[in-house]
Amino acid sequence: MRILDQALTDQAQANPEGPTRSGRRPPLTGVAITLAGIGLLAILVFAIDPLRDAVSDVLSGRTGALRYDLRELGLGGVLMVLLLALIHVVVWYPTEILNLAAGFVYGFWAALALMTFAWVVNGIVAYFVGMYAARPLLYRLIGQARFERIERIAANAGAPTLLAMRLIPVVPFSFFSVVAGAARVHFPTYAWTTAVGYIPLTAVFVYLGSQLEELSPTDPILWLGALVVIALVLLTHRLGSILGDKPRPPAPKTEAEGRA
Repeated sequence: MRILDQALTDQAQANPEGPTRSGRRPPLTGVAITLAGIGLLAILVFAIDPLRDAVSDVLSGRTGALRYDLRELGLGGVLMVLLLALIHVVVWYPTEILNLAAGFVYGFWAALALMTFAWVVNGIVAYFVGMYAARPLLYRLIGQARFERIERIAANAGAPTLLAMRLIPVVPFSFFSVVAGAARVHFPTYAWTTAVGYIPLTAVFVYLGSQLEELSPTDPILWLGALVVIALVLLTHRLGSILGDKPRPPAPKTEAEGRA
């Protein structure tokens, strides 16, 4: 996050007049619908014992218990996965926990399709939450100045930057989705970069989950997945330098140079 903060500061200095919508208040209808949706999810969590247990599992990082819960539910586990992905819009637990559990229970290809769909749905819902309701909450959560710096980058971002933000785990998945919605990022571009950009990390953790019972250190796909994760971590630093790349101001002239 330190790299991102520095990049945001540099970007704001380079483009102090960048687009901002800080004066725009969210419509009350959007706020009401968002609060109603959060309330409905909360009621479901407290009313449905398996869902309450699953939420507790992902928040505590108990992947073994989550795998057991999903397997016991059968086809109902698919609905559970979708609900957990929706809950991530407001509760930012590590997405890898759910990807690993789904891979273990449903196998690689079925889980990859399920999790890709689930995270795209999450991204779309979070986008519209950001567009219609989330600005005041984000101001309180991370501060108005920092939020507006992130928003400025999102508003000016093209497809390569949006892809990079999905490929590289710089900020939480749902958090960036909310910011993109608040910044009114072009929705079709946002949607396809979300779907395409998050597949590599999803595939890595779904595969690891699918192989937990017979995981071997000699598995070439395991090594490939490790290389992908390492490459994405290294690219995080590269992204920070790209976002912060701007012309340096000329050094002030010395008194002797001014006389010359």
